[in-house]
Amino acid sequence: MSESLKALLDLLDLEQIENDIFRGRSPEERRQRVFGGQVAGQALVAAGRTVPVNRPVHSLHAYFIRPGDPLVPIVYTVDRVRDGRSFTTRRVLAVQHGKAIFSLSASFQIVEDGPAHQAPMPEAPAPETLPTSRERLTPLFGERAAADFVEQRPFDIRHATPLTWEAAKDPALATPESKVWLRVDGELPDDPLLHVCLMTYASDMTLLDTVLLNHGLAWGDKRTMGASLDHAMWFHRPFRADEWLLYFQDTPFAGGARGLARGQVFTRSGDLVVSVMQEGLVRTSAP
Repeated sequence: MSESLKALLDLLDLEQIENDIFRGRSPEERRQRVFGGQVAGQALVAAGRTVPVNRPVHSLHAYFIRPGDPLVPIVYTVDRVRDGRSFTTRRVLAVQHGKAIFSLSASFQIVEDGPAHQAPMPEAPAPETLPTSRERLTPLFGERAAADFVEQRPFDIRHATPLTWEAAKDPALATPESKVWLRVDGELPDDPLLHVCLMTYASDMTLLDTVLLNHGLAWGDKRTMGASLDHAMWFHRPFRADEWLLYFQDTPFAGGARGLARGQVFTRSGDLVVSVMQEGLVRTSAP
């Protein structure tokens, strides 16, 4: 297990300070704000710890309200909205400096049978045939910067489509679709909630990039800035975050300084296990 994955698992292991009140922290990194996937994953951990283990989460809907301060802890308060015969509903509020920075509603359901169908898995090269993130980033930013960037990520991510920085250099590479293979960098215990929370963390890593990729823009290009506004996920089937997952992403709309991106997560065998939607702030200035 990589050191970055150990650190992430430690971040997701929230401290319980009272009934339905938990405390989380941020990694010791130089960031202006808390990574959205982190606060979403921690909020889902808080909600899941108040729900019986035989009721897996099937959906979450969240809003990013204020930028999180990485220098102080985040307090998560859980509201037990409903405990029904089949469904359990929880609402979580993340607070810093006395103000809400994030809100999440999550629904959990007992395991039931019913009619089943799914969208087909798109074609993509096998992850082993693709270059690593370090190999893709080195020509763009140099070996040292690429190594530092990859070491901080607890996921092995391999792009089957152009990176935003590549499309920013070559407009012919711009595309409204992105295909990314990902898995955590190590083996995980058999805890379904942990695998779901890790995918919640990862779902925010590349999704909004798809909007930029469609326009030949990139974070850090000195003309583009943005932030996640809201996030929704639906969990269809059990999966493991330490096995390869294909994250297929596209962007159906952008306008009004906002961009909409959606994602589908498939196992290597072709099962659709997660669906994602996110709207983000995307502002640009003259180059």
